[in-house]
Amino acid sequence: MKIRLLALILSLATAGVSANQCPDLLKFVKRKLNSQDTVNLCDEYQGKTLLFVNTASYCGFTPQFEGLEKLYADYQDKGLVVLGFPSHDFNQEADSESKTAELCELTYGVKFPMFEPMAVRGDDADPLYRMLEAKSGTSVKWNFYKYLVNANGEVVESYSSFTKPQDKDFIETLEKTLNQDSEVKG
Repeated sequence: MKIRLLALILSLATAGVSANQCPDLLKFVKRKLNSQDTVNLCDEYQGKTLLFVNTASYCGFTPQFEGLEKLYADYQDKGLVVLGFPSHDFNQEADSESKTAELCELTYGVKFPMFEPMAVRGDDADPLYRMLEAKSGTSVKWNFYKYLVNANGEVVESYSSFTKPQDKDFIETLEKTLNQDSEVKG
């Protein structure tokens, strides 16, 4: 009986430690795009290299969906997850989530996780994006603004909308981050 009680106490203590180790940037639950399903970012993405991107369906940068999907496909096995967050802050997002999902999936073949539309700047910004801004020292300037976050939940760099997913300097920083993250794990 004492052994079972001790095992229970140790498992509860370990669970508490694990929850406390979750980086602040992942302590959010977000709803998947065009769905009622939610994702606990900490449970799903802790220990991964992440690229947060605010997206829009009707923007000059919208073709970056294709590059982001290629990036996700090329680096997913190395620990990268691209996270897309549609935003209507610049008046270039579809009026309905189903239209946004359709464009992402059918037009650009997006398979990386896409989440509910949200405000990404200003007084109405979602707490996740407020935290990205605070930790990076820079705010979203336009659609397809990117934040690269390492496996420890630290913002490595932010990138303007003009930085394409296959940009040489971006890829160099991404690969360096992925290598450092894999060394920490290994």
